[in-house]
Amino acid sequence: MARLTTMDSVSNSSRTVRRHRLSTRLWHWLNALLLYILFTSGLGIFNAHPRLYWGQYGANFDPAWLVLERFPGWITLPAHYSLAMSRHWHLAAAPLFAFALLGYMIWSLANRHVPRDLALTRPDLKPRHVWQDVKDHARLRFPTGEAALRYGTLQKASYIGIIFVALPVLILSGLTMSPGMNAAMPWLLDLFGGRQSARSIHFIMAFALLAFFLVHILMVLLSGPLNQLRGIVTGRYRVPEDRA
Repeated sequence: MARLTTMDSVSNSSRTVRRHRLSTRLWHWLNALLLYILFTSGLGIFNAHPRLYWGQYGANFDPAWLVLERFPGWITLPAHYSLAMSRHWHLAAAPLFAFALLGYMIWSLANRHVPRDLALTRPDLKPRHVWQDVKDHARLRFPTGEAALRYGTLQKASYIGIIFVALPVLILSGLTMSPGMNAAMPWLLDLFGGRQSARSIHFIMAFALLAFFLVHILMVLLSGPLNQLRGIVTGRYRVPEDRA
């Protein structure tokens, strides 16, 4: 969902605000492209051995906790089975994705976007407030007026979880699967309990991000897609009229 970053440009007549800093908008669209490349090429890599294990080892005759058929070509990159090409795409996009995330995290902490906009406050964590937020989302009741310019409890929790937990775990588990990184940072194997455990966690995190993406798109479509799209492209957002 969109977020107000500077409120000094509110227009009393049109109720249009400046929303999303340029850095946020650039990171958003860069992420959209890189995550598409990483997810689809990752499925192409997974097709080479569509089984998942826990621990250090995993091969055809070892017990797997998940066994799947190969993913169809229309959802993989390239659109046919090619382990080499899938790896090329994946390894080309992964460093860009990792450094873009690191840069965005540092920048968001430096300009106080995280403590100002995303940090959960005591009122946010009150059971009554959390339950009300859950009910509003379930009923598709979107905030209006000044409330639309602030993140809700579920939004804050999900964004903090994605930016500072899910994405770093995805990146580190991917590094753990690289023999070269095992030599440089052997503690990664201990952290994830082995290369096969890291592969399983990487797979789970990738599909957790896919679920987040689908819910995110659904919320954008239901809350006013043109207004939300204008906000994330140009930074300008029309505040929904207050119900009162």
